[in-house]
Amino acid sequence: MSFNTWMNSIIVAGRDLLVRNAKDSKNGKTIAELCQELSSNKGEAMGTALACAVVFAYKEMNSDEKLAFFQLLISDYSPDAKEIISCAETFSSDSSQVNLKALSKAVESPRQHLFRRINMSPTGTPTLVELRSYLQGLLNEYPELGPIDDDLKHLLESWFNRGFLKIRSIDWKTPAHILEKLIAYEAVHEMNGWDDLRRRLEDDRRCFAFFHPALEDEPLIFVEVALVKGLATAVQPLLAPKSESAETEEPDTAIFYSISNCQEGLKGISFGNFLIKQVVMELQDELPQLTQFSTLSPIPGFRLWINKAVSQEDSAILSAGEKELLTTLSIENWHQDSHPDELTKSLLMRLCAHYLYNEKRGTAPLDPVARFHLGNGAQIGQLNWLGDVSENGLKQSAAMLVNYRYELSKVEENHEAYVNDHKIACSKTVVDLIGAQ
Repeated sequence: MSFNTWMNSIIVAGRDLLVRNAKDSKNGKTIAELCQELSSNKGEAMGTALACAVVFAYKEMNSDEKLAFFQLLISDYSPDAKEIISCAETFSSDSSQVNLKALSKAVESPRQHLFRRINMSPTGTPTLVELRSYLQGLLNEYPELGPIDDDLKHLLESWFNRGFLKIRSIDWKTPAHILEKLIAYEAVHEMNGWDDLRRRLEDDRRCFAFFHPALEDEPLIFVEVALVKGLATAVQPLLAPKSESAETEEPDTAIFYSISNCQEGLKGISFGNFLIKQVVMELQDELPQLTQFSTLSPIPGFRLWINKAVSQEDSAILSAGEKELLTTLSIENWHQDSHPDELTKSLLMRLCAHYLYNEKRGTAPLDPVARFHLGNGAQIGQLNWLGDVSENGLKQSAAMLVNYRYELSKVEENHEAYVNDHKIACSKTVVDLIGAQ
């Protein structure tokens, strides 16, 4: 008997039980009643059928009903504060294993138990991912729903740990319904249809994605790689159609030019660090001549930071003349000047180096992409003037890009120094730019 046949037999048996138990009900059970029954100790057949019923009921809800459901999860499935205090006082006077177990049980949210039971449904995991995705859109207006997000994130981090993830190489033979999702989920350099996608899957390109058994046809994250000679400094040539007349040199460098998370419901759960390291190993096996592994990354917070620095009356890093110079960035298509002002270039290079190295959010870099790659053990390798002249590149990064270099012999050392001592690995070229203030 196959797994699916066995699972279907459990669902059918449970459904029969539900029907027999609901004979006296004219309108069926509410989702509150279904959740209450599901949370109690039920057998496998009944539990699976109830989980399926809850999933179905959630999928049929409108926006008002979903909000009411989330409010129910807060009111009826939050930990009991009095029980926590009582168990904590008991454990404080007698720190036995029994009392510790009782305290741990009191602290754990009943929502987590309910979510685990919902996950008994064959579509439980994708439903909970979808539920968290919808919840993200409510948190600003309803911050009191935050504990639900915390519980879901806690569970999903366990269910989506590295041991469950499978890496797949994506190419033009990959099923079309998955390729369509790459176009839809691309978050760094937009794809304008199938021709753009085809270019990114040609023989001098690679694409890899992580998948999870519970979401077989849904990529969790994917990375796009260009195989080139030397360090790429601009993204537009990498995205341009392949020239048939251009002479091709044997590549020695793998450029990670786009990394896109696909599931909003898995926000805050990091897969990228595992993916990059896995891809490096895959590429080394396939192409042993590769000697460099580097990103060509956006700097999404740079332009916003510039605007704030310019607006400060007493800036420690900008003179009045430099503030005036930066008004150039507000001129449409300023980068198309045949001779962009060298002073502007010099100033932006220095400011970008300062931003990546010195500007912090707590002890970590202010820039989110910098936090990600530096946390993985990469080094700030090189800044690239006019590296991305797309509309988005001009808006976010003042057309700047950065190469984060993954020197395999130093990745672990860089990672440890970053995590333990908050040290940022940085090339001499970038250090010199910072010192040019």
